[in-house]
This record gives sequence, structure tokens and C-alpha cells, in this order.
Amino acid sequence: MFIDQAIIYIVSGKGGDGVIHFRREKYVPRGGPDGGDGGRGGDVVLQVASNLNTLAAFRHQSRFRAEDGKNGAKQNMTGRSAQELIVPVAPGTLVYDHDTGELLGDLVEAGQRLVVAEGGRGGRGNSRFASSVRQTPRIAERGEPGQERTLRLELKLIADIGIVGVPNAGKSTLLAAVTNAKPKIAPYPFTTLEPNLGVAELDDETTLVLADIPGLIEGAHLGVGLGHDFLRHIQRTRVLIHLLDGMAENPILDFAQINSELALFDPELAQKPQIVALTKMDLPDVRARWPKLQAEFNRQARKAQKSLNLDAELFSISAVSGENVLPLLYRAAQLLKAAPVLTRVEETPVYRAKSDPRQFSIERTDDGWRITGQSIERAAEMTYWNTYDSVRRFQHILEALGIDAALRSAGVQNGDTVAIGEYELEWQD
Repeated sequence: MFIDQAIIYIVSGKGGDGVIHFRREKYVPRGGPDGGDGGRGGDVVLQVASNLNTLAAFRHQSRFRAEDGKNGAKQNMTGRSAQELIVPVAPGTLVYDHDTGELLGDLVEAGQRLVVAEGGRGGRGNSRFASSVRQTPRIAERGEPGQERTLRLELKLIADIGIVGVPNAGKSTLLAAVTNAKPKIAPYPFTTLEPNLGVAELDDETTLVLADIPGLIEGAHLGVGLGHDFLRHIQRTRVLIHLLDGMAENPILDFAQINSELALFDPELAQKPQIVALTKMDLPDVRARWPKLQAEFNRQARKAQKSLNLDAELFSISAVSGENVLPLLYRAAQLLKAAPVLTRVEETPVYRAKSDPRQFSIERTDDGWRITGQSIERAAEMTYWNTYDSVRRFQHILEALGIDAALRSAGVQNGDTVAIGEYELEWQD
């Protein structure tokens, strides 16, 4: 089955730790602080790879973690920053935040990039905290933690022209006849369970990318069968070739049914330029009923043109013999030139939380108190708890964010346990 959705878990790199170190040289008894900063953690980047056309690779690997930055060192040496982790995706991939449903980016063009998780910044070494009044600071920062998130990837095929119709209408046969694509073909419905792409070169200047969209059935817009999966791919195309099965009991009724499904799923689909062709003209029975079907189609088309962007002419083709196939494709190329270019959602170069990271909440627990909030939890992660000066600096952060006053108002008492992230602290006035 065609994999057009995938859930992946990503983690950007943690920043390297800053270090506490003092210069020690012969004849320099009071060397100053020279602890270097940590390096930046690696970003996680989704990048379009033109050679991909599915999301199947994410069945085998769905977790991605960028490298951490290196720690700083003495003599003010900064740790090496980690390289970004590039995750290749197919053209036409929509990127959503799985938890919120927010659309983060629409990756269409080859080489297009989307930074979905920024690496943590490196912690500052103690030389950064030196001042005229604090000449021997025993303060440094640990590296900022990386970002963790779960993404939902959704692939929409990118093709100039979508070939649509009921099951067994001859879509795969036509695609195979005009391109190098090799779709599975058999005389029963739902042979095609995934869209196939092919490139048709009409002449030196005219090339079409066609997508054989699996057959649609009544109720597809409600997800019946594989309806939602198939209709999603049609949204990417700019022109539709609508094939009518010449051997069907009522091809004109099939024509109306398919257009209803398109309009019910997305009204804009009904406005795509559409060419209609009756297939299997190499069969005597189909050729015999052609005049009657043509007349009936003309009557229906006049009514439908108010709601459909319908080409007036009904083509009669045979993919087996090649009858009228080239004129059909040239007509599609003409409509393609006049069709509007698809606009895409502007990519979000770097994801940034929309909520205020300084916000926090305080919860009373059986063991004491728990503080949650982006800024304060990251500050706790970046604190060296084994040095007095670093702990004092963390207390100043509590005061600056208003957490100290909020805890006092909530009734915190000496000796109470205050949990922040994975750390547990004892409250003392």
C-alpha cells in the first residue's frame, strides 16, 4: 500500500556545557577564569530530495536525533558545534505538528528546507561571568536542552496532470502507453492501490508529468474505500484527464458521480480544467455505442459547465492502439499553460513556540510543589547544582520570573520539596 502519511519523532542536539576553569601558569599565581563556552547542538532539518516519491522510508526509521554540541574547555576554548541533521523527504510533503495539528511547512521544490527543531545553545563558561566585582566566578551554564517534537508528514503527489475515473477505466493503461511508468494493470477494479507518476515527452519542447490516481468510488469524499488518500493527491494537479470506461454500463453516470465526489471533497477540485475521454475504442462494442454516448455527453456537459471547468470536446481514445492519445495530451498541454500555477503555503523556516516561554504554573502535589514552564525548566537543566554561585544564580532567575513570589503566595514552607523538571529542591527562606 502507498505510504502517504508518517509519524516521526525528532530531537535536536543539546548544547555543550560551559566549564568552570581558572588559568594556571608558572609565575601567574592568580590566573583569571578561562572556562570556554559549549558548542551549539545540531538542528533537525527536513529537506526535499527530488529522487523520493513516497514516505515509505519512515516505516523503517521514525526517530531522529541530532548530535549534541561539544563541551567548552580551558583557555577560553569553545566546544565544537554539532552539524545539522538532514532528514530527506519527498516533494509535496506537508509537515504538521502532531500534537497541535499546526501546519509547519509545505515542502514542494527540490532542495527546499524546513528547520523543525533548533539545537540548544551552548552553555557559557565562567569567563563570561567575570566582572570588576566578581573576579573569580565559579559559575557556568550547562548546554541548553534540544527540542523534542512529534511530526506528522503527509505526502501529496506533485504532477501537472491527474488521470481520474472509476476503477478499471483504463487510467494505468494510458499512463503506461504514454510514459515509462510501469503500473500494475489487470481487468479488475482496484488494481492500482497507489498513485503512479510518469513523464510524457510529446516533443522537444513539451513534457508532461502525469499521475494515475487510483479509481474513485461513490462515497470517496467520506473516506469510503481509500477515498481520502486518493482525493488528496488530486489536489496537487493542475489539469485533470477524466477517463470514461467505454465498457461500463453507464459511462455518463460515472462521469457525474466522479465529479460529485471531487466537489464534495474540495469545491476547488471541480474548478480544475478537465478533459474527458471515452476509452477502449479499439473494442467493436465501444465503437458501436460511441455516437450515442457522445450525444448524451454533450447534453450533460452543457448542464455541467456551469459548475465545472469542462473542456467542450469529448475525446475517444484507445491506449492500446494509440488512437487519439497524442491529440488528447496536446490538448492537456494547452490547458496546462493557461492553468494558474499552484500557490503553496509559505514555509516556516524555523519553528518557534507561539506561547510565552516565561509563563509557568505551580501545582500542589503530595510530595510538595511542582513548577512547570519552558524557561524555568530549561534554566534548571542548564544549572550546575554542585556550585554555590550557580545555585544562587538560579534563585535570582526564580525571582526574575516571579516564581519566588508566586510560591510564597501559594503557601510554600521551609523544608518543602519543589520539583522543577527532573530536579527536586528544598525550599529555604
